[in-house]
Amino acid sequence: MIRRIVKLQITKNSGKVLCGGRRRVQILRKLITFASGLFVKQHMEKRWVYNKSVAPEVINQLAEALRISTTLADVLCQRSICTFEEAKAFFRPSLLDLHDPFLMKDMQLAVDRIVEALHRSERILVYGDYDVDGTTSVALMYSFLHSLTQPGQLEYYIPDRYKEGYGVSTQGIDYAAEQGFSLIISLDCGIKSADKVAYASSLGIDFIICDHHLPDEDIPQAVAVLDPKQIDCPYPYKELSGCGVGFKLIQAFCFQQGIPQEEAFKLLDLLVVSIAADIVPITGENRILAYFGLQLINGPGPLRPGLEALKELAGITGEMDITSVVFGFAPRINAAGRMGDAKRSVRMLLAQTKAEAFEMADIINESNKERRDKDSNITKEALQMIAEDDFLRNANSTVLYKENWHKGVIGIVASRCIDHYYRPTIILTQSNGKASGSARSVHGFNVHDAIESCSDLLDQFGGHMYAAGLTLPVENVPAFRQRFEEVVSRTITEDQKIPQIEVDAKIRLNQITQNFYNIVKQMEPFGPGNMKPVFVSECVYDTGAVRVVGDSHLKLRLTQDGFYDIDAIGFGFGDYFKFISKGIPFDVCYTIEENEFRGNVTLQLRIKDIRMLK
Repeated sequence: MIRRIVKLQITKNSGKVLCGGRRRVQILRKLITFASGLFVKQHMEKRWVYNKSVAPEVINQLAEALRISTTLADVLCQRSICTFEEAKAFFRPSLLDLHDPFLMKDMQLAVDRIVEALHRSERILVYGDYDVDGTTSVALMYSFLHSLTQPGQLEYYIPDRYKEGYGVSTQGIDYAAEQGFSLIISLDCGIKSADKVAYASSLGIDFIICDHHLPDEDIPQAVAVLDPKQIDCPYPYKELSGCGVGFKLIQAFCFQQGIPQEEAFKLLDLLVVSIAADIVPITGENRILAYFGLQLINGPGPLRPGLEALKELAGITGEMDITSVVFGFAPRINAAGRMGDAKRSVRMLLAQTKAEAFEMADIINESNKERRDKDSNITKEALQMIAEDDFLRNANSTVLYKENWHKGVIGIVASRCIDHYYRPTIILTQSNGKASGSARSVHGFNVHDAIESCSDLLDQFGGHMYAAGLTLPVENVPAFRQRFEEVVSRTITEDQKIPQIEVDAKIRLNQITQNFYNIVKQMEPFGPGNMKPVFVSECVYDTGAVRVVGDSHLKLRLTQDGFYDIDAIGFGFGDYFKFISKGIPFDVCYTIEENEFRGNVTLQLRIKDIRMLK
């Protein structure tokens, strides 16, 4: 009886009565909870952080100039696009807007050394890391130089993740010396390898370093060090991927040697894979490179056989964007290095025929399946270790070590742990008699700096603000765990302990028109620094269509005013069904997308979070 009365009161006169007063909603919700014993699963609390707007007059001027709504103008201004000219450059990316590669420190030295090596028929070794950025970098540089070299003059080298570890290795240099290479071009690594570069020099081997990681004070004494993050490097854009730095070297070489720039641009399909996988900002030059890289991947010309094979194995049938590259391509390319030989990825990316590409891709896909199994098992084990330890459960950081964990998946496991315990996390395993591991961080917290504060306990470390790698003596793990926890506890803020969703604007559902969405879509490619716009609509409710699909996903049709409906999907929000099905209103945080079903394309909301009204 109570349930029927409550339902009648909630649905009466549509949403106008529903949202007339939150106190009434609170009472109704308590009645439902009391009457039926329902509950909403406690999802991890999230902060909705609204991006800061600029002055209203700036927004209004941009809206008028572009003939768009002030909401969309505000979204653009939040991305520092506040004038007509800035908007024109943003919505119409141009390769002509790429920076002069010779602005990068040592670029002329690098080009001159490659020209010398080609003229003297020196053997050149293209050396890259084993991750996606490294392998795409090697494929990019090798592809370009291959047509300029004689048979046997050019090779590539990827270090073994387990035997050699990250970056330039002594074993790799020894191989170069034994095989008569006099020039090594390192990509996505080398900036922290001053000792290795000095060793190579003693053997008569020159280095050109193409890197994008933060340098140490001790810069390697290479022939040329290309890294825009060097303090004295005047290059205007600092956020290139390692592959991006390699591309700028190729671009500079083309300029100087009179080779059409189109020869460099043909390689942008590889570069966009590195940009997506390495999670660099999709801003400035990266956005231009990613935009045209996606154009290559999506046609109309033939797709590179290696990428075509990956696309088919990933089951991707439509156009690709940054997200589909990240989830479709990156894990498979990475799996080769995680579970076996990263050279397989390079061979696949360099394949000239579909048959050759699919042969390698099948092997890589099997490696990815193996990676998923190990990732899942180790994640369960890691979460159990946290749950059973009082200190770990209540700490501000997670540092776990187990000697037999698979080194290839510990970075993924660190990310999985953060999904459950939102805090800086380091997962360690034993490798070559040392504790070796990967770190992942939470929004706003610099895990690289925190690790650096413990550097006296480490053999080596390196990385970024949100991801890093480290090696230390096994006996130092307890002391490192304690020190790292002290550093994190001292420096992390309360806000950084709570996951946040950055919201672009608060809108009403009836603002979501096809024209509104079309403008949002033109803001692609989306990624860090230019995320897909996130909106909030308050006091919405389901029209009676809500149902649970799959294991725990919500399919809804939402309304706000009782006369405008729109479909919505909420992955993992199935536990809210019992409340939403009763007509309880809520605030919803979402992105907008198109959904195609049986040839019919409609707009729908992709729910990011729900707040039941209290």
